[in-house]
Amino acid sequence: MFEMIAPCGLDCGVCDIHIAQERPEIAERLAKWFREHGHPEAEPGWFHCAGCPGDRVDHWSPDCEILKCCVDEHGKRYCSECAEFACARLETWAARSPKYGAALERLKSTRPAR
Repeated sequence: MFEMIAPCGLDCGVCDIHIAQERPEIAERLAKWFREHGHPEAEPGWFHCAGCPGDRVDHWSPDCEILKCCVDEHGKRYCSECAEFACARLETWAARSPKYGAALERLKSTRPAR
């Protein structure tokens, strides 16, 4: 299976939002969770994402601060390509969730020694 890694290190291939279009049961589970957590209007059709390299119109979070910093401001494909890696912004983001922490570790493990 082709692995699509986001600039922050998240693996899009296992992201529920990314695969929801192909898996209706996942889209329904996501909609249910969102309805239970303050978004009563959530529908399964909400959940789609072409990934960070894709069109921002079809991106789950086109205003993602990590995506904007890495791609728009620094012109990089991955945060690990940046001279400031791992910056405070990325470290703070990674501390918010074990999944985000694992993404940062993925980038650290693939970064060439400097």
